[in-house]
Amino acid sequence: MKTAELKNILIHRISEIDDVSFLEAIRTILDSKTDKEVISLTEAQLDDIRASKKEIAEGLFVEQETLDKDVAKWLSGK
Repeated sequence: MKTAELKNILIHRISEIDDVSFLEAIRTILDSKTDKEVISLTEAQLDDIRASKKEIAEGLFVEQETLDKDVAKWLSGK
């Protein structure tokens, strides 16, 4: 059975359950297995992200490969 098929079966089965304590137990299991973590950001952090996205959109960045070459060149000069 493929992952997507199993997920659909589980979603359907869970939607039929009305036992709140059982659903909470399932949620506890799911919470312990998911990698996604909700991160709360401050307004200042959000402002920094917005500013960075604007800089990227305007082309104000250096690609990692270029930076690596510049650093290697700088290090070889010492």
